[in-house]
Order: sequence, then C-alpha cells, then structure tokens
Amino acid sequence: MMGSNEIEHLSEDVLDRGFEFDSQQKKDLKQMEIESQGEKFYGASSEEDEDVNKSLPQVASSSRRGLEHCITAPVGTERNPLIVDDDIFLSRSTTGKWEFPRQDTILDRLSEKVKQLITNLVKIQNDGTVEVDIEMSASVAPELLELQSFAKSTMRESLSSESKKSVPRLQIVILVVGTRGDVQPFLAIAKRLQEYGHHVRLATHDNFKTFVKSANVDFYPLGGDPRILAGYMARNKGLIPSGPAEISVQRKQLKAIIDSLPPACTAPDMETGVPFRAQAIIANPPAYGHVHVAEALAVPLHIFFTMPWTPTYEFPHPLARVPQSAGYWLSYIIVDLLIWWGMRRIINNFRKTTLKLAPIAYFSMYRGSISHLPTSYMWSPHVVPKPSDWGPLVDVVGYCFLSLASKYQPREDFVQWIKKGPPPLYFGFGSMPLEDPKGTTDVILEALKDTEQRGIIDRGWGNLGNLAELSDNVFLLEECPHDWLFPQCSAVVHHGGAGTTATGLKAGCPTTIVPFFGDQFFWGDRIYEKELGPAPIPISQLNVENLSNAIRFMLQPEVKSRAMEIAKLIENEDGVAAAVDAFHRHLPDELPLPTPTPTPVEEEDHLNPLQWFFLRLGRFCCAPCGGV
Repeated sequence: MMGSNEIEHLSEDVLDRGFEFDSQQKKDLKQMEIESQGEKFYGASSEEDEDVNKSLPQVASSSRRGLEHCITAPVGTERNPLIVDDDIFLSRSTTGKWEFPRQDTILDRLSEKVKQLITNLVKIQNDGTVEVDIEMSASVAPELLELQSFAKSTMRESLSSESKKSVPRLQIVILVVGTRGDVQPFLAIAKRLQEYGHHVRLATHDNFKTFVKSANVDFYPLGGDPRILAGYMARNKGLIPSGPAEISVQRKQLKAIIDSLPPACTAPDMETGVPFRAQAIIANPPAYGHVHVAEALAVPLHIFFTMPWTPTYEFPHPLARVPQSAGYWLSYIIVDLLIWWGMRRIINNFRKTTLKLAPIAYFSMYRGSISHLPTSYMWSPHVVPKPSDWGPLVDVVGYCFLSLASKYQPREDFVQWIKKGPPPLYFGFGSMPLEDPKGTTDVILEALKDTEQRGIIDRGWGNLGNLAELSDNVFLLEECPHDWLFPQCSAVVHHGGAGTTATGLKAGCPTTIVPFFGDQFFWGDRIYEKELGPAPIPISQLNVENLSNAIRFMLQPEVKSRAMEIAKLIENEDGVAAAVDAFHRHLPDELPLPTPTPTPVEEEDHLNPLQWFFLRLGRFCCAPCGGV
C-alpha cells in the first residue's frame, strides 16, 4: 500500500506518466479514495471563518462608497429603463440569503467502478491534448445517463421566481489570465460597469497595464507571464503538460498567478493608495484560485469566458479529442479532473496557508468545475447557440467588443498602400510564438504570389515578416487595431483567438484559422461548419499548397456573402450590455457589507504618507467647487 507521501504526490505521478495507469496505480487510486473520505470538505467552521478574516487584509471601503446604490443613468447614454427612482432595477432570480455554493460534484455520484473506468478511457497525447475514447457498454451507460438526468434536474431546481431588485454600487474586481485578446473583452465590460457607478478594478498581467489604464480603468498586476504562458500552451496544445519537462513551467506560472489573487481583491491601489476590497468577483477560468478567494471573502463570483467550459452533449471540451459524441459531456469532467490533479497541492497549500480554509480531498471535492457558478460566454449565439443542456446559470451574451478604431491614426504610407490596389488579405498570429518565423513568412509570400493577391503581414509576438525587403504587394504591420484594419481586408488568416475571430466575423471577412492550441481548434471548426472559411490548418500543417487553397476558398463570392450575413447579425447584438445584465441578474439578494467609511479624523490618523498626500490634493482641487 502507498504511504502518505506517495498518496500526496500521486497527482504529479499521474501527469508525469501521461495518465496511462498500470494495475498498481489503480490500486493506489482506490486506496487513496478510501482514505480521502475522511477529509471531505464541507466548508470552513466558524473558527476558520475568524481565521480568514484575520488572514485577509481588512481594508476600509474606498472613497467610491461601497453599497451606495447607483443614482444616475450610465454616463453618456439616455436614461436607462432599468433605473427607477434613482436605483437600478432589473428582473432577477430570488435566491434568498447568499452563501458560497456547496459543490457536491458529479464525481461524488460516480461508483468506484466507473471512476476506475474513466481513468482507463483517458490518454494524454504527446502534444498535451486529452484523448477521451469511450465505448458506451451496457455496464457504463446507465450510470452516465443517470448523471445526465441528475444534471438536468439540478438545472430545473435552480429556476426560481422572478422579482424586481435594486443593484447596489459595488467594488468589483475582474481577474483575467491570458493574452491581450483575453483581456480586451473584459476591459469593455469593466468600462460599462463603471457607467453604472461601480468601482471596477481589472487585475491582469503587468504587460497590459498601459492598455488597461488607457481605458480609464483601475489596474492591479497579477502574477504569471503571458509570453511564457502562450509558449507553454502552444507546446502543449492547452493547459495540461505533455511531459515532465513542462510540469515545472506550469506549476511556477500557476503559483505566481494564484498567490497574486488575494492582494488583487483586497489591496489598496498601488499608485494612489486608495483602499479597495472586492464585494464581487468576475474571472475567467484560467485565473485559478478565483473560487477559493471568493469563498474566503464570502463574495459572489461570476465566470466569464470566450470558450466553452460547461459540460454539454453538443460538442467536446476544446482541450480534448473525442471521437464519439457519447463522450462529449464526459470530456469536460475529465479535463476538469486532470487540471485539478495537476494543481491540487498548490491549491490546498494556498487554501490552508493563505486563506485559512480546509483542504479539498483528491476525488470528492475537486474544484476545477465551474458548473455550480453563474457563467457567461462571450460569443454570438448566431455563431454558437446556447446548448440545450445548459441551464439558467449559463448565458451566451454575445461578443464583447472594445472599440479602438475611432482613436487609431494609421500611418500615411499605409493608407496610400491600401488605396492603390484591391482589398488585401490579412495574415497574423497575434500573441502566438512561432518556431520558424522566416519559414512561416515564406509560406505566406509564396501563397500570395500563387494566388496573385496582396497581403498585410502583422508581426505579432512571433516576429512574423522579419525580412529586409518586401515586394510592393505586401505591407508589414505592427500594432494596428483589428476593428479598424479588418474592414479594409478581403479575408483574414489568423490563429483563431476568440477575439480575433469575433472581429473578423463582425467585419464580414471570410476566415482561415491556423490553430496553435486550445479553443483555436474549436473556433476553426465552427468557422468551417458555418461555411465562412475552409477547414482549419494547424500551424504544423501550414504549407504553400494548403494556404493557397484556403485563399481561393475564401475569395469565392458565396463565402463572402455568408460572411456578410453573419456580420449583420453580430452588428445588431450588444454583448457588453448583455454581459452586464447577466452579472446584475445573477447577483445574490444579500451582498457582503462594506467596512464602514472612516471619519475624516480616522482617515488622517491611519493614512500612510502617500495616502495622506492624495487626500490633501483631492481636498485642495475640490475646494473651489465646494467639495470636501
């Protein structure tokens, strides 16, 4: 039998060996599960609640007062019809007093036999993708069907009566891990939330500080390096390490991200010293630790994402390969479980040491799943409709665009180049790293020559188009907003990031996706299914012949016609408004009370020199207007 240390390190062994279990590992898993029954997590005790309050900074509410209700319509708009008698009102579910949701997970309902069967169904490929190969045998099918029935009944139970509720002005932190394309839609949501009077902080990687602050949104740095994360995901085709060498990279980045979450939610502004304490959290799933910080702070959490993360029978998890449709739903459970196994020690150390919360058992209470949380997906329902098996906790709100085109001033030589010929094709891979930038550039140049087209090459993080000389039919570009650029183009070729895909569709551009990892394959498949572009070309298969054929496909008039039809539908959507509505609608009836605003004497007694300076400066500037 395994010792306690071996059991503790089993999750590492699982990943290191590629998740192919031998008979001894299966015995060890079973023994570990039996022992883990004694450490099921049922929520922190009252003593632990006191420890949480001691361990987390007790920050006074900021000068933008906490639960004061919104008193004006959003800035720059007509009076919002949801604002009545100086409060925001909206139709929402009555859920009673809010408590952090218990997570009686689907795995709790699986028999030991099926848990072991699941481990036999899964293999991690050399590129890091998860293969789920399920045979719906008579012994397995009934139990999986029972789980599906349980999930549907849970959805029905969560439906409740509707009532009108006022929405208070909140201090909201938005936690985003990823590239600039991941950050951008959250920045659009942050700006709209501010129009409702909320105090919003967007916490993401330091690389995007200027980008966030240029939109007049408060910034706070998260750990992790998006360039390292992008390289890791490109090598591993997702979040799960493909081999031992990648595990240390993954864990170092995860730990840096997770450790930075508590201050992102509770620390004063790093430049002004203005106090901040989140009363609600918005996060994307890769900001691992969000659910644990929300639990410790006892504040509501709403997940927003640009790729599917909620189990469904309609398509598989984007990080999984599933040959049989019967395994689509199960693929989400498997990926959640694998991710949880890979970070269990980091999360439990974080819970015990930083948050003073009880640890989570190996199988019985894994926390990769978001199925118990309000979740909003930021894509157009005209591109991917909401699956019929997603319940009322899940919304498909539409694309959340941040307008950058109006402020962009293009170079004059670029404007003249565009004007002197037919609309060009766009080629760019955004934040994706390229193993062979010159070789990829040569493929693009040869395909343009073969199809007699003009092209714009966007350098991106992969250093694409790094050539001493370019022909007149090619323009090398850096740092140009896609919402300005894509309407100038006949078609686009890119990596398939959710935001880039959305902007191309909004511009009515036929699209070829060259996926590197993760949801990029998912969006490539959706484009192909909608006949808005050819089948996706994985970066490893990009060659002159494939790219030339893709260009010819996109330039067909009927493809352009379909792209324009979907563009008109997207143009009539307001994903940002729907996202904010979903956030408001899913807020609980009772929210955490803010720390009382200190009196002026208390303020000055407890301010550090920087805070004192900004307080004095604010009073000086406000004095001519009669301010305090």
